[in-house]
Amino acid sequence: MGRLDGLKKRIQKINHWVAGVGACFLIPLMLITAADVVGRDVFNHPIPGVIELSQYLLAVSILLGLAYTQQIKGHVGVSILISRLSTRAQLMVSLFGTLLSLFLFVLLAWQGLVVGLEEKTVSDMLRVPQYPFRLLVAVAAFLTFLELLIDLGSSIQKLGRTES
Repeated sequence: MGRLDGLKKRIQKINHWVAGVGACFLIPLMLITAADVVGRDVFNHPIPGVIELSQYLLAVSILLGLAYTQQIKGHVGVSILISRLSTRAQLMVSLFGTLLSLFLFVLLAWQGLVVGLEEKTVSDMLRVPQYPFRLLVAVAAFLTFLELLIDLGSSIQKLGRTES
């Protein structure tokens, strides 16, 4: 079990670091948005391409933080029905949800890679190539997939403890 724990810690450390990188993209997003607002409202001259650039920066921030949000269980969950179930039933629902999520994220990673490698277009105004952002979807989905595997292992362990 020591090797699995070490692998789990490494995956979680990578996801924490990647989320930190994603958070760093929020600073330029904030600065260019503020500069654009000042330019538009004070000088009546908005900065060309800011909306497009903001979309890219926001996408990078969100995608890079996805796996870490899963790690800290920060995604929105509705537990109004689940909380009324027995512990074993809650674990079964969690296990089913994790398996479904694993399937969806492996599809997302695969298709993100396929689309990213085939992508040849550039953005309208700034002429930014689209493929890095499409490939980033694949990377984010893969990292989230790894995090979901950790959750699957935890759910199976908890389920094993409730049966004994």
